[in-house]
Amino acid sequence: MRVALVHDWLVTSGGAERVLEAFTEMFPDAPIFTGVVDLKRLSFGLQSKEIIPSFVQKLPWSKRWYNRYLPFLTYAFEQFDFSSYDLVISSSAAVAKGIITSPDTTHVAYVHTPMRYAWDMYHEYRKKEARGMTKVLMGPVFHYMRMWDRLSADRPDVLVANSHFVQRRIWKHYHRPSEVVYPPVGITRFCLNRNPGSYYLVLSRLVSYKRVDLAILAAKRMGIKLVVAGEGPESARLRQLAGPWVEFVGPVADDAATSLIENARGLIFPGEEDFGIVPVEMQAAGHPVIAYGRGGVLDTVIDGQTGVLFERQEVDAVIDAIRRAEELSWNPEAIRSHAESFSPEIFRENMTRIIDYTLNASHSPRRNK
Repeated sequence: MRVALVHDWLVTSGGAERVLEAFTEMFPDAPIFTGVVDLKRLSFGLQSKEIIPSFVQKLPWSKRWYNRYLPFLTYAFEQFDFSSYDLVISSSAAVAKGIITSPDTTHVAYVHTPMRYAWDMYHEYRKKEARGMTKVLMGPVFHYMRMWDRLSADRPDVLVANSHFVQRRIWKHYHRPSEVVYPPVGITRFCLNRNPGSYYLVLSRLVSYKRVDLAILAAKRMGIKLVVAGEGPESARLRQLAGPWVEFVGPVADDAATSLIENARGLIFPGEEDFGIVPVEMQAAGHPVIAYGRGGVLDTVIDGQTGVLFERQEVDAVIDAIRRAEELSWNPEAIRSHAESFSPEIFRENMTRIIDYTLNASHSPRRNK
């Protein structure tokens, strides 16, 4: 069976790329088709694979401005020819699911999220992130993107969501059912630490919708130690908000991130995420998660057992949640056990089941009538 993998773009190494790497472990000989690739930013595992970029790779500053080429990328992905493949698996948070396949090629689309900046977060991005001509052009460009995105969502044979939150968004925007398979989390990378550390941790890209400011202001008012790991456009503003109890350590490699997680008191996760791998990683070390109770954390954090959820993105709500966490008696073994339900082995089992079922359904006589 000939298999191909498809991914929006390969210019960073994050949660979506970990999912792609899990697919390469399932199908080690499969080439990867993508819009733009920057090999220097990828893990060694992905660097060693056959990667086929689109023509957008040759456009000016594509590795940096790939998201500004979205209308070109929709066209570019439609130019990839998959007629010689039996199975194509797309890993998509934007345009990868929009590939064109023949009736003899089965397409399984793993959807990290419908395009946030085109759908339910469009107005927030336009108000807070867009500047200059980008803001002027955003209206007509994303009007086109929404139409293309909706139509292209009908092309895969099956959609797989990375959380129940994304499953609901898929139904809202695409009007299609989907299966839920949680992303693989490297649980064994973390050692269980039964002794809580002296600091709370934020490990995140420093962008506005992550609401890291809430964690910083809560730590400042409470006089508790907070370590902030990550970088992004909000970095300067957040440093101005911080008090003496907040330490910024910048971007961290995997080994440093593992150490920070294992030795933390807990994680503060004040943003709304589609899934959120870091909360599962913190639980793998046996520590609780203090999180805004919307989005993917509703699948990964059990309130009162593996963490504390707060209902409002307000500083007072974060402070109340931290105080509640301090009062509870945590069971590190139970927290770790819950995290193990998000292991790579379970991801592979669930994806294999869906792929096998879809392959059989695609070639059944009833389907071909």
